[in-house]
Amino acid sequence: MMRGLVKGDNAFVPTAPLRVAVRNGVDVAVLLLAEGGRVRGDADIVFHGAPVHSSGAVRLSEGGDGDGTVWLETGLPAVEEDITRVLVVASTESGTLRDVEGLSVAVLGTDGTAVVGYEVTDAGGETAMVLAELYRRAGGWKFRAVGQGYLDGLTGLAVDHGVDVPEGHGADVPEGHGAEAAPDHGVDVPEDHGVDTAEEAPVENRAPETRAPEPKAPEPDLPPSPPQAVAKVVEPPARVPAAPSLSPFPEPVADWTFGAFFEPHTLSGPGNDVISVEGLPPGPVVVELALRTEGYTGVWTLTPDNKEDDLLVNSTEENFRGRLLVVVPENGRLRLKLRADGPWQARVLPLAAARRLSEETMEGWGPDVLLHTGGTADAALHYRGSSNFIVDVFELAGHDDPTVLPDARPGYINEIGRRRETLELPEGPLLVHLARADGPWRARLKQPRAATAWLRRARR
Repeated sequence: MMRGLVKGDNAFVPTAPLRVAVRNGVDVAVLLLAEGGRVRGDADIVFHGAPVHSSGAVRLSEGGDGDGTVWLETGLPAVEEDITRVLVVASTESGTLRDVEGLSVAVLGTDGTAVVGYEVTDAGGETAMVLAELYRRAGGWKFRAVGQGYLDGLTGLAVDHGVDVPEGHGADVPEGHGAEAAPDHGVDVPEDHGVDTAEEAPVENRAPETRAPEPKAPEPDLPPSPPQAVAKVVEPPARVPAAPSLSPFPEPVADWTFGAFFEPHTLSGPGNDVISVEGLPPGPVVVELALRTEGYTGVWTLTPDNKEDDLLVNSTEENFRGRLLVVVPENGRLRLKLRADGPWQARVLPLAAARRLSEETMEGWGPDVLLHTGGTADAALHYRGSSNFIVDVFELAGHDDPTVLPDARPGYINEIGRRRETLELPEGPLLVHLARADGPWRARLKQPRAATAWLRRARR
């Protein structure tokens, strides 16, 4: 039997896939909040224009029976660790929430069994409301009936939760009708409603306390120091410079399925060498390389008879570093010729350990391999080097042989010097290969602002 909650009540729910029903005839959105009660970016707004979160853990769908119900599919075990709360938001395109009959939210198991629910009975002139939230507690998940309304609509709600509101979406609130107090989601509830009062509500953003610095004790008056003898400096013997450090091992992208996964192989050396690794799964891999050098760096693949084949690196940059895309042959033996005038470290990684493009700005230096797993999008690239900037894209959708790469998609970037480019990406999965990039660069997805589309319905 479903447990009915009142505003401020909370109850544990199963850490399992759940269905959340929002009634009746309102626009529904979901905000996934990180620590501090703020979204990490537009990608954490799930609404009618972007109904699936990039993690796959949250999905919105309209009810098929035309009764005004919006369904939210939540795979709680799949919610990213950075996300601490999942807010269920309702808003109106016209009128106010007091005009909505039967405004409610209910949590159901996948078998349709009702778990917990909340009916809003005190809505007023608000046009947007945080109906409820799912949040982490004691290793599990809880559901809280929030009922926090906003007289200034989605704009006020969005600002309170860290959404970067585009210009022109400020809500005009009549004088004397400002938004309710900023939500703390810790509503006082009468004792007879079974609230876990020992539990603290999730913490909202607060300015850190500041205090004046402690006054320093006055320095004592000391007699002048006696003249010091000048020691003869003896230069230490020259040392071979240490090899540069590689970046921390990146966590594999969880939903990346192209190419085999294996534990990384790390190698190092003092200079010119052959990088050789046995027993790798055939197919494309990432080779991360860092050198301490003031001269030329060259990397070639080697044929079975040890002849130079593909030129992967041709750089005169000081202290070269980068990630290379290399295809391991069928025999599982990777061999690369390295020309370097200083110590180096290398690491062979599976494709799943490459970084994934997102709307968050990614910074890098040198060649790299990036993953894209979403839908069609535009990628903004800002290259600040002075030499060649070459970018290829490999579409993997429908490519069933993980031991070889498909042909690169034609029409991509091949320029010299500092560049700002927009790369049109098809639907993933795909590889974005920065084949030449001897310098710093930035990359991010330029998907249409979710905040802009979501707030188009904000009342002004």
